[in-house]
Amino acid sequence: MSTVRSLLKGKVAVVTGSGQGIGKAIAVAFAAEGAKVITNSRKPGTAGGDAGVTAEDIKKAGGDAIPVFADVSTFQDAEKIIEAAVSNFGRIDILVNNAGADAPKMIWNMGEEEWNLCVNSLLKGAFNCSKFACGYMRDQNWGRIINNTSTAWLGTIGHVNYGAAKAGIVGLTRAIAREMGRYGVTCNAFTPFAAPRMTDNEAVKAGLKKRFEAGLITRAQYEEGINMPPPEGVVPLIVYLASNKASDINGQVFHAEAGKIGLYSEPQLIRVIYKHYENEGLFNYGELETFIPRMLSGIYSNPAPAQKK
Repeated sequence: MSTVRSLLKGKVAVVTGSGQGIGKAIAVAFAAEGAKVITNSRKPGTAGGDAGVTAEDIKKAGGDAIPVFADVSTFQDAEKIIEAAVSNFGRIDILVNNAGADAPKMIWNMGEEEWNLCVNSLLKGAFNCSKFACGYMRDQNWGRIINNTSTAWLGTIGHVNYGAAKAGIVGLTRAIAREMGRYGVTCNAFTPFAAPRMTDNEAVKAGLKKRFEAGLITRAQYEEGINMPPPEGVVPLIVYLASNKASDINGQVFHAEAGKIGLYSEPQLIRVIYKHYENEGLFNYGELETFIPRMLSGIYSNPAPAQKK
């Protein structure tokens, strides 16, 4: 590969959901840095590209890649993806959990099918692949797990399934980081601001317009949603986090977009009220009616106040 560098030379990477969009951009960048790559999509022949197309593009450029068609939400398929790395390339060093699906509906219209599709592909899929990768990474005392989350974990409108799954990924990331860090394995997450497959389509844009017209999002949020930068802007951060250089960065959530990298704050208690319950009893409702508004004063406003009729 004429453009191969060496930041990831000798590493073996799995990038789920790498048939197109952000996943493909990451897989191609890993190969350009010397990694051998397992590309993945649920099935071949997907409109816009699949794991086979990405692997062929990598090989045409002189890199090494093998496609695996498998569904990350299925335990056995997730194992198949990780085992493909080990059986073909001898190890698994880097896992990017990028695969997922969205099924947007307001909560009162959402059924179990939409909930399961989203949560299983995103949160369960990230767990499934991480579970099988962590055994190998623990034994070799080196590994990088990088999870695609979303600003939806901060709160979202129109797809509570997606927001819940992405928030779960943040929790999963922090837990894996603490379990695996002693073995030289880091786990971090990123919120991409780019045009992935699931948002770069007319149906999603129409949904954003509907939310804007209903007053659920601002004009700025609407315009951001329909004018996202290309997925390549996310790549530099992910390559860095996958490298030896990022060995002490663990359990963090980053924001990534073209020309902008951010770090989310660590959750912490910001105000506390105390009562010596053994001597004074538990808080009563009258006390809370007084104390809770004081606790919130100056730092809180209702993100969705009830509309006046």
